[in-house]
Amino acid sequence: MAEKEAKKLSLWSANARGWHVDAFWMFLSLVIVLVLWEALVAVFGFPAHLLPRPLAVVYSVIDHWGTIVENAGDTTVAVMLGYVLAVVFAVPIAILIVISPQVERLLYPPLVATQSIPKIALAPLFIVWFGFGLETKVAVTFLICFFPIVVDTIVGLRSIDPSLIQLARSMGAPSSRVFLKLRLPGALPSMFGGLKVASALAVVGALTGEYIASDSGLGYILLSASGEMNTALLFGVLIVLSVLAMIFFYAIELLEKLLIPWHVSQRSHAQ
Repeated sequence: MAEKEAKKLSLWSANARGWHVDAFWMFLSLVIVLVLWEALVAVFGFPAHLLPRPLAVVYSVIDHWGTIVENAGDTTVAVMLGYVLAVVFAVPIAILIVISPQVERLLYPPLVATQSIPKIALAPLFIVWFGFGLETKVAVTFLICFFPIVVDTIVGLRSIDPSLIQLARSMGAPSSRVFLKLRLPGALPSMFGGLKVASALAVVGALTGEYIASDSGLGYILLSASGEMNTALLFGVLIVLSVLAMIFFYAIELLEKLLIPWHVSQRSHAQ
């Protein structure tokens, strides 16, 4: 038991060291992008309304910082609510689909059909059903996040070696124990893959909802800045959105490292 705990601690410490390396490379990539951006403007002489300098974008964010923070809070609330709802509904539905072939035949075709519909095409319905405000943003975020979580959870639950399940059943393990001890732990890596994809899509969903029907949020600022031809503010809000998406993504990745440090993807990443 002590050896097992020591192994977990070593994996977590290795992952912690890996985070320092990741942070360094992230910072380096940001510096490279900013240098290339500044060089592009300087060499080709783009006017400010087409491509502002990075410093002008920074000044614009500082000037509108209060408004950006307030509206970023609204966007974050929509992202979190839509994402959590997607997880709450997607995981149980995926489990039902894996357990019951009848449920799969009944639910899977409508799920695929729903996913194929562009979310912007549902705008008139969302406005009629939910009106202008938070509900529409949450609904769009939910729909965009739902499908990748369902699919990756199904793949993970079905990826377990059938011989392990047969062995567990031959030893008298009930179905609930087989699920909790074999299927669910084996599905976690694939599930987290879907959760990380959905974490990035959640920001896109909230932004789409703000384009459709909202008078607040970062999407609303983008629309206002576009109407005013304030390109520096546009770039600033886009950077804030990117940072928000990255924070959300890496938070899910950190949770993955904490819950499944034993998985080969985490061990290889830490080396």
